[in-house]
This record gives sequence, structure tokens and C-alpha cells, in this order.
Amino acid sequence: MVVGSLARRYAKALLEIGVRQQTFDALGKELERTAELFSKSPDLKNTLENPVFPLDKRRLILEEIARRLGLSKIVRNFVMLLLDKGRINALGDIARAHRALVDEHAGRIRASVTTARPLDPTLEARLKTALEKQSGKVVILEKREDPAIVGGLVTQLGDIVYDGSVRTQLQQLREELLAE
Repeated sequence: MVVGSLARRYAKALLEIGVRQQTFDALGKELERTAELFSKSPDLKNTLENPVFPLDKRRLILEEIARRLGLSKIVRNFVMLLLDKGRINALGDIARAHRALVDEHAGRIRASVTTARPLDPTLEARLKTALEKQSGKVVILEKREDPAIVGGLVTQLGDIVYDGSVRTQLQQLREELLAE
């Protein structure tokens, strides 16, 4: 089975529970926190994925993690199910798929904007407004800094990339000059 379709199936099941209980956003945040912990701790990830360790020991470890993270019963049971089914290795993919489904359900879209220096708050607000007008959805801006773009900005909204960076403009100019 393809990992993406597996992740989407599990994510959709959790979303449906969250929608019924009107807690889909909260469940998503809990799931993301758990996935982030796994990605930052290779030892934990390897321990929970390794069948050499008895399942009951791995369950105890995961139970303690759920307690320390303050996970709701739903998310705790969900990650336990993943462990029991041997799918805990897909937690990161499931969390990403769930976030996308939650955003879609809530009428949101994520946009990433990369600038050479920190984005001016006024420009950020104008950019967010323009992207919301274009997409017809509430935009969540994820900001990044990359001095290599020299200036300008690169914005990705869904599958569309708007590259207004000085680096790209210089590359295009160089290509035009070399072509002549």
C-alpha cells in the first residue's frame, strides 16, 4: 500500500471523529505535537518501531509519552492503534495529511513566503490579504528567511509558486545575455 494513501485514510478517520465532536483543530494540534516529538527523537522512534522490543513494553512507553504530552483520550487511543497495527512509522505522514484535511475542512490554505530579511508587518498584511482574495480562503502564512534569494520574495500558495526574488531575476537576465 502506498504510504500517502495509508496516511490519508488514517488522517481522514481522525478528522471525522474530530468533526463529530467539534474538536478537529485541537486533535490536529495534539497529533502534530506527538509527530514532532517523534521526528526530534530518533531513539524514541526506533524503539517504538522496533519489533525486537515486546509490544507491551512499547505500549507502556507510548502511554507515558501520551500522559506527559497531555494527549486527549482520542489522540492517545489513535497513536496506540498505530502502534498496535505496526503503523507508528507513518505518524509524521498522517499528521501532515491530517493538517491538510483540517485546513481544507476549515476553509484555510497555507502559504509559505521566503524573504531575504524579516518581512515588514505592513507588507505581510498586504500579502496575506492579496493571497486570501486570490484563493478565497483564510491564509496561514508560514514565513522563512533565506539570504540566498538576495531580495524580493518567493511565495508558494498550494501548488503555485510566485518567484519575485532578485536571485531569479538575475538568473533570467544572465540567461538572456548569454543567449544573445
